[in-house]
Amino acid sequence: MNKVFLLLFIIIFSSCASQEPKINGISFVGSPREINSTAIDPVVKVNANWAAVMPFGFVRNLETPTVVFNIERQWWGERRDGAKKTIELLNKRGIEVMLKPQIWVWQGEFTGNIKMNSEENWDVLEKSYTEFIMLYALLAEEMKVPILCIGTELHTFVQTRPQFWSQLIDKIRAVYKGKLTYAENWDQFDNAPFWNQLDYIGVDAYFPVSQSKSPTVAEMKQGWQEHKNDIIELYTKVKKPVLFTEYGYRSVHYTGKEPWDSNKIEGNIDFEAQNNALTALYQEFWQEPWFAGGFLWKWFHNHSEVGGKNNNRFTIQNKPSEKLIKEFYSINK
Repeated sequence: MNKVFLLLFIIIFSSCASQEPKINGISFVGSPREINSTAIDPVVKVNANWAAVMPFGFVRNLETPTVVFNIERQWWGERRDGAKKTIELLNKRGIEVMLKPQIWVWQGEFTGNIKMNSEENWDVLEKSYTEFIMLYALLAEEMKVPILCIGTELHTFVQTRPQFWSQLIDKIRAVYKGKLTYAENWDQFDNAPFWNQLDYIGVDAYFPVSQSKSPTVAEMKQGWQEHKNDIIELYTKVKKPVLFTEYGYRSVHYTGKEPWDSNKIEGNIDFEAQNNALTALYQEFWQEPWFAGGFLWKWFHNHSEVGGKNNNRFTIQNKPSEKLIKEFYSINK
């Protein structure tokens, strides 16, 4: 009996040991002004071993074909020079980086609905987006960034123009030697046509997992089952590890109902719900061999000034969930 137990232990241990270390990441929000190493100290203290660095490009509305990027009017951390310095600061503390250039639509409209009204405008958008991404692909290669994310929540663009995206991936591969992913929204991740060309299936994991005001861990784990099966189905098809390019919950009532909801209504603070939601997600995914890890949404540079007892937003900073993440990231490497 003891020999059987020992054999099982060796098999399980060997299987775990052969896996890549999990990506215990945070999404590092670009700063308006230049930062220094003190902004990285809290990231180290929370035991994160990865960070997503997110420069931005902007479009005026959902039908505007031109991406505006890397201009002086942008925040420092959202431009190339700021992204480069942020990568340097993180790397000096032993933190790996996923470079994740993103598009923001004025008025906060959803990027997944970007759609051009003519072939001419599609051509302009493709040229402009290529310039945007290639700027950061070259930066990623210069800085030897391990992962580059080629887009975030652009399902209409992606599904309408698959040939463009396939060719764009080839162009990126020609200048960047690291691994590639794409961050698709939770309700469209299985519709991206190019997963076979990438290294990770990237999912922004805001899946609805509970209808309750302050759900338990068990309830949220149950709420994950259908979604988890869908993720496994795609993984089984394309054989690429799954990466949660974003995940997180607000410290608010009903946090599992519509986790993507970022409205600015204050109140209804619920730290237990945030803790329970994160715990359920970790218990469901972090031990899976096909799961690469994820990037917690979101983390600000000015740690002492954000989050706290009156904050119902996504950040865990200065909330009970910061301790939870610190403990979890310390034992799940």
